[in-house]
Order: sequence, then C-alpha cells, then structure tokens
Amino acid sequence: MTSFTRRNILKGAIAAAGAAAVVIPSAGTATAYAARPSGVALVRNRLTLPSGIATGDVTTDSGVLWSRASGPGRLVASLLAVDDDGSPLRGRGAFERVLRGTVASEATDFTSKINARRLPAGTRFALTMHFEDPEGNAGETAQGSFSTAPDAGYGRGRNRGRRETRRQSFVWTGDTAGQGWGINEEIGGMRGYAAMHATRPDFFIHSGDTIYADGPIPSQVTEPDGKIWRNLVTEEVSKVAETLDEFRGRHRYNLMDKNIRALYAEVPVIAQWDDHETHNNWYPGEIITDTRYTERRADVLAARGRQAWQEYQPIAQLSDGSTGFEPARIYRKISRGPQLDIFCLDMRSFKDPNTDGKETTLTHVLGKEQADWLIREVSKSKATWKVIANDLPLGLIVADGPVAQESLANRDDGAPLGKELEIARVLSAFKRKRVKNVVWLTADVHYCAAHHYSPERAAFQDFDPFWEFVAGPINAGSFGPGKLDGTFGPEVAFFKAGAYANESPRSGENQYFGHVDLGEDDVFTASLRDANGTVLWSKDLHPER
Repeated sequence: MTSFTRRNILKGAIAAAGAAAVVIPSAGTATAYAARPSGVALVRNRLTLPSGIATGDVTTDSGVLWSRASGPGRLVASLLAVDDDGSPLRGRGAFERVLRGTVASEATDFTSKINARRLPAGTRFALTMHFEDPEGNAGETAQGSFSTAPDAGYGRGRNRGRRETRRQSFVWTGDTAGQGWGINEEIGGMRGYAAMHATRPDFFIHSGDTIYADGPIPSQVTEPDGKIWRNLVTEEVSKVAETLDEFRGRHRYNLMDKNIRALYAEVPVIAQWDDHETHNNWYPGEIITDTRYTERRADVLAARGRQAWQEYQPIAQLSDGSTGFEPARIYRKISRGPQLDIFCLDMRSFKDPNTDGKETTLTHVLGKEQADWLIREVSKSKATWKVIANDLPLGLIVADGPVAQESLANRDDGAPLGKELEIARVLSAFKRKRVKNVVWLTADVHYCAAHHYSPERAAFQDFDPFWEFVAGPINAGSFGPGKLDGTFGPEVAFFKAGAYANESPRSGENQYFGHVDLGEDDVFTASLRDANGTVLWSKDLHPER
C-alpha cells in the first residue's frame, strides 16, 4: 500500500464534495457562520463525524463505505482514482464517482453505509465522506483511501492506469479493549493499531472480539509493578452491556481511539464476531449465570449485540437498505483476485452448547449449512491461496468451566468426537476435492503461535497438511500458551505469550498481530509481530500447483 500525503489525496477529490464542506476536527457538532444579506451572521449547526470513517469487505470490484453522523443526515462519498503520488488518473484509468447512502437516524445510531459496486479492479481511490443534513447542508468531511484487489488482467494494456502488480499484503488480529484494558492516552492509545497501520497493508481482518461487551472498563487499574493504567472511560463501558445502546456504546468507545480511526480510514476491514461481542463463551439458547446481568438470556443479548455489531462494522448491507447480511448469516467470501480468497466463518451463531466435547455423534460449531457452504466455496475457488478466517482455533484447548470446553478441541487426543467431527468432515472434503493452499488464521487465545497440522501425527488422518497462524490480543490482557489436542496432529512451530496472565498492553511486547505478504511469485509470507512492530517469527509458504 502506498502512503499518501494529505495534500495529494485531496487533489481533485474535494471538488466532488463541494466547497460547502467544512473540516471540523472536534467530535461534536460543528458551527458554521454564513453572511446574510443584512450582514447579520446566521448560525447553522453542521453534522460531524464523531467516529471517523471506514471501508470494508473490499474485493476486486466493490467495497463498503461507512461512517456515523452526529445527527440525522444522508451519507455522501466521493471516489477518485489516483496514482501512487495521489494525483488523479487521466485517460483510460480515470474514474470519479459521487455516491449517496442511506439516511442515518436513531434507528441505526446514526450509522450509515454505501455499497460501492462496479469499481475498476487494481485501482487506488482517494475517498472523501460527509453527511448532508435534511436541508442539504454538507457537514464535516473526512479523507481516506483504499485499493480494490487486482484481477486476472493486471499489468495488461487494457488496464492502463491501474496497479501494475498483483502483490498485496494484509494484517490480522483480534481482542480489542478486553479485561479492562481500554484507551490509555498516556501511552498513545491502542498502539497496536498504529503498528499494523505502519506496515501499509491492503486490508485488515479483525478475527473477532471486536469489543468486550461483558468487560467493564474502569478509570484506572493498578498493575503488579505498581504502575497505574489510566483508561479513557464513558458511561456505556462502566458496566456489562445489556441494552442495545450499551452495546452500541462499546463500539463508539473503541472508535474514540485515534489509532483505530486512522487505520480504518486507510485500510479496509474484514470483520468477524466471536463471543465477547455478547458474553464470554456464549452459545445459542444459553441462560447465563453471571450475576452482573439482569437479562440472562444469551439469545436476547446476542440479538442486541449482533445489531450493534452490524451497524458499526463496514460490512455489506442488503438491497432493501437494512444493515448486514440476512438474519441468520454473516459468514462470507471476500474475493481478492487471482491470488487470494478470504472465507470468513461465523463459529458462534450456530454453535451447539459447550459440553465436555466427547459426544460420539456430530455436534456443531459451523452448522450444516455453513459447513456445506465452506466446502463448496473453497473447493470451487480458483484463487491460488484460500485463507479461512476462523474466529476459534482448531486444535487449542479452551475450557469453559471445570468440565465443558469452549473450544472445538475436547482434551482427547483420539478420534474426532463432538464438534471435532464437523471439522473432520470439512478437512476430509478438502482432501477429496484436491483443494490446495489452504491456510487458517485465527485469534481468540491472547497470544501468538504458528501451528502445523499433519496426518502422520494425528489420530484422524484423512486430510492434507495445513498451517494455522494465531495472533492477538491487540489491546487486551495477554494469556497463554494453551495446550493442543492431538486429534488433527498439530505441532507448535512457534509461540510467544505474556510473562503472566492478564499482563497489560503497556509495553507492546505481549500484544500481537499477524502480517501476510503475497509476492508476485505467489509466495505466502506469514509473520507474527508484536505491537511495537517487531517481527517475532516468519514463514514462507510456497504454493502447490
């Protein structure tokens, strides 16, 4: 990804937004003064962008544009194709478009999205966004940028003005603002996001736990060495989230961080959800026993949490204008051109209850429909690399109480049982259909690791070897390492965890993200890094043809 100066990004782009737009850096409502014929100043409140802007689910020809207004208004976005210097493309590569989105209202907490479609592949865009109030007055504008993925025709004459490379890179992590570690402005806020941004990735996979709805954030925490961690706090983060507005407030809180807003303005997000968007280790139908809650039906909490999550993540909206995907589905495929397809799983919505995992019959973590979809879509993918973003690790043991397992793994190294049977079915189908170059990426366990799975080490052997890379947390307590279940033959190639359980993010050395670089030769270079940007481990994977 090329870095653009503010001046270059604005070349030609602001013209599309109109001279009426004003840039107001504050998060409140802007005030503009217009001279009336009588010479008396008329004061008009202008809409601002208190949560910044974001893009998401960007493919070869589409993307989702997102923002939130300070009041009722319609989202307006301007796209301008630019070169590596930020100057508008001319001739055959020229592209400029103004798009209008849904009206932001209280019904969506004043969030709005635009599905940008029919975009040219392999193209860099300067982006400006603002809201118009009901009278048509333009509010605060914000600038950003993003690139569509290259298609099969990259570098050919018909693509003049587009990216002359198929090379792309991305980052992934999970676990934001967990265990009471929120925005500490004394250390620069959530610095892990700045470290990811500094790699100039083409997109970012947030592998779940985008918020911690079940973890209050106090004003300060005393660390074991006596240092005081001071959090920025709001009313909504002072208790566990139960109401829709409390769930929304968690997302608003994270977007108060300058590092997150900066990353989201320039790096498209592919968001997943896991348990903490609702409650720790929840599953459908659960009645939670947590005494902090007055509403203990997990399904009720999940519905509210899901609505807030879909309002605040830059994911596609339906043609009828509603937010998110169809009610029972947020798993999806993001096509990044001939090199790469991303398959985002939902390992929470269809999960059977947490038990000891020793059932002799198949139990679900994906559900039959999603498992069928995954097998079908991965098998027919023409991309060189098929990345499966799994918000729960495959072989790591994660307990839910003294007996039950939150994880797929069940502490039994033998043949697959329970939820393991569903994953065994998927892995066997990939082998049967001769699927090559599958990599699994995950977070969830609050340390980083590289796991290699191979049938010669496994109790279950009907699958081809594969890698699973683990990253996170990015701003939460560090834990680990965990133990591996031997059913699918995992082996630890690398791991790094914090010095003790729930170590704070202060040093950055125990906060982790993953980075992938895809070269012109399709080599998949995966590295694990800490929140200071230090590369801890790296591996080149060469594609099988």
